[in-house]
Amino acid sequence: MKCYQADRSAPRRGPISIVVISIGVRPQPRCGLVSSVLVPTLERMNTAALRDTVRTFRDTVREHASGLNRLNVYPVPDGDTGTNMARTLDAVVAEMDNAADDDHHATCDAISYGSLMGARGNSGVILSQIMRGFAGTVKEHADVRGAKFAEALQAAATGAYDAVLKPIEGTILTVCRESAEAAKIAADAGGSLVEVARAARAAGKSALDNTPEQLQVLKDAGVVDAGGAGFLLLLDSVLYVVDGEPLPVAEPDDGTPGPVGAVFDAVARRHAAESGELEVSEQRYEVMYFLDLPDERIREFKEHWGTVGDSIVVVGGDGLWNCHVHTNEIGAAIEVALDLGGRPRSIRVSDLFEEVDEAHAKREAELACTALAAPAADELPAVTTAVVAVCSGSGLVELFAQLGVQGVVTGGQTMNPSTAELLETVQRVNADQVIVLPNNKNIIPVAEQLDGLTGKTVIVVPTRSMPEALAALVAYDADSPAAQNALEMTDAAASVVSGEVTRAVRDSSSGVGPILGGDWLGLVRGDGIVAIAASVEAVAMALLDEIAPLVREQLGLSAAQMPLACVLEGGTWAAGRALAQQLHAGKPPLNIESDGTVF
Repeated sequence: MKCYQADRSAPRRGPISIVVISIGVRPQPRCGLVSSVLVPTLERMNTAALRDTVRTFRDTVREHASGLNRLNVYPVPDGDTGTNMARTLDAVVAEMDNAADDDHHATCDAISYGSLMGARGNSGVILSQIMRGFAGTVKEHADVRGAKFAEALQAAATGAYDAVLKPIEGTILTVCRESAEAAKIAADAGGSLVEVARAARAAGKSALDNTPEQLQVLKDAGVVDAGGAGFLLLLDSVLYVVDGEPLPVAEPDDGTPGPVGAVFDAVARRHAAESGELEVSEQRYEVMYFLDLPDERIREFKEHWGTVGDSIVVVGGDGLWNCHVHTNEIGAAIEVALDLGGRPRSIRVSDLFEEVDEAHAKREAELACTALAAPAADELPAVTTAVVAVCSGSGLVELFAQLGVQGVVTGGQTMNPSTAELLETVQRVNADQVIVLPNNKNIIPVAEQLDGLTGKTVIVVPTRSMPEALAALVAYDADSPAAQNALEMTDAAASVVSGEVTRAVRDSSSGVGPILGGDWLGLVRGDGIVAIAASVEAVAMALLDEIAPLVREQLGLSAAQMPLACVLEGGTWAAGRALAQQLHAGKPPLNIESDGTVF
């Protein structure tokens, strides 16, 4: 339990073909009550109390991230609201820790800058503007009383609304605004800091409870808005710090689906009411980037973005903006900035349709535990050229290590790492020349920025999948220069014929037949969907039947000469063993590994 103290400072092988099979597992949420602590009631929020509030807010959101994720059905039911808010606040606290404990101006600047640069996802970007509005208002007031606290909440709400091109009621925006309105009423009546904060919290709770009446998708799911619930934790944190009021504590996951599980599929396939107009959940890609653009052109930028996407949030100022949009046109979303003379950077693209629950479970697990300390550079063997790779799953991490990779960044389709995360790993490896394997098309543009951010030589081998990365690594020579490695590893990656298995989240159609939600799909790069089946075993068999002729044709090999490797990601050991037994029967020689176990 956290207590507030007023005086505290606060050799090269032949070509291979690899099938990557992801087997998803959906974790489930719950939420509960409460912890408390006796503290003296504060009439003013000073610098120490402000810093403690921010840290308490971060810690509370981290604790509740799993539950918030399971409330997340709008704008896209991708279950990442709690994670994105927590990661945004992680960045805020990290930046704040660089400011002196007693430097109020520096603390407020750090909250604003950390929010802008660390914002993740739709909810994180809106939250960042709330934090920026609040910090900007109290920056000149090291002792915040009730009236100034209410003013700061109003600035937070105004900033949040201004950041969104098309504000939607029944979301975090509504909860923040109604909290701010109640705070002003209480302040105008002469309320103290605690009284104003309590009034804001009560109004916010009422607004949150009413969100299902404002957004049908919430009502259909039987949930309140996830972002709004996350915002209330800010007010809970304020009351905890200034008056010792109890903090809500998330209950352990009981393994049941809850209300969201019962309607998740229906929500995921909802469509716009107006014919010809895409509903926000039908926009496939989430595009985020930092944008250098003069302030006077940002309204024009948002209006142009409105023609190519939805869920548009743009925050920042003084020529630097953090931009978020859901769209089906990735290129157009980037070209808008270029057409206005802007410079987009740190571009992150996520395929929202590909997001699966096991990725969220992984991220939540990362939030719930303390990561092991990464080895320092002098603890790693010195090499001429090191390799940094992006991947997820302990089996792949171990396999990459066996092939000489010095640095692994956790990530993939549903969890694109930031430039900062990649850069940190590049700096840590014990080499002045580094090859980066992104292993996903969305991560390539982020990785390509690294060379300009470090004194090391960084070359990106643009791998788009784990099979390409594994093929590239068999050509890797740690004693050769990066440029030579890049040429040979790129050629090796390009020679790979790979297949991948995923699961459909909604009904659709394809060139090989209709697709039902829950069907297993076999994909071949360049050819798209080549197989559909009701079971992962059946689609893996069909996919291998498709891949084998392609490899033989490309390499001029017989089936007996063609080694196949099958790496299984996710699922259980028993499921991996059962699938391996079926794949072995009647197929070319197979090397099958599932999460570190070879079958």
